[in-house]
Amino acid sequence: MAKINWFKYAAPATFYPLAGRLYPWFYGLALVLGVIGLYIGFFVAPTDFQQGEAYRIIFIHVPAAWMSMFLYLVMAGYAGIGLVFNTRLSSMMARAIAPTGALFTFLALWTGSMWGRPMWGTYWVWDARLTSELILLFLYIGFMALQAAIDDPRRGDRAGGVLALVGAINVPIIYFSVKWWNTLHQGSSINLTKAPSMAAIMLWGMLVMALCFWMYSIAVILSRVQCVIAEREKRAAWLQELASEVS
Repeated sequence: MAKINWFKYAAPATFYPLAGRLYPWFYGLALVLGVIGLYIGFFVAPTDFQQGEAYRIIFIHVPAAWMSMFLYLVMAGYAGIGLVFNTRLSSMMARAIAPTGALFTFLALWTGSMWGRPMWGTYWVWDARLTSELILLFLYIGFMALQAAIDDPRRGDRAGGVLALVGAINVPIIYFSVKWWNTLHQGSSINLTKAPSMAAIMLWGMLVMALCFWMYSIAVILSRVQCVIAEREKRAAWLQELASEVS
């Protein structure tokens, strides 16, 4: 059996066509899973005896919050690899992840405020989890703004990489905030050490939506990294042409 040399895809030039072949499939999976997840969440799952119909927003809110934290850790991981090993594709992947992570963070905050209004009587409180999630959005925006402010992409990658790694400490703060501080936000309904505190069909609805968001994230990131690669290659060709004209 012939072995696939995955290391060859570490180069932007060889990863570009692979990303182009893969992302349509992930878009398709995201669409199918989204339809199934929303159907379970809004039509199959029973009404919650405490929160009524308003609880159904969790089928979007909770997976979005999961993805906001997960994508930041992945972005920080790619940024760290780019810093340590000076690999171009890793830094490009970190740059491609940031907008999607910011989108899910905003979605988590927005749906959380919609959920908070009937539950807490207000759209926003300076709760430990809400505040740390808001800081996460600022970290995503800061990462993108810092890279955009630096003309040299490689210098921008290094500066953004440092910010991403420093900001990663905020992710465990978000996750453990309901345990470390007295907060209005309810604790986790899913725990690896004990049975979930919700009906099985509700859990399945959230997990399917989480997979939908995951597939969507992969599709968008692969599509966006193609744009980053094309932009970098165009810039490199332009600089090479300019240098030849000057010499």
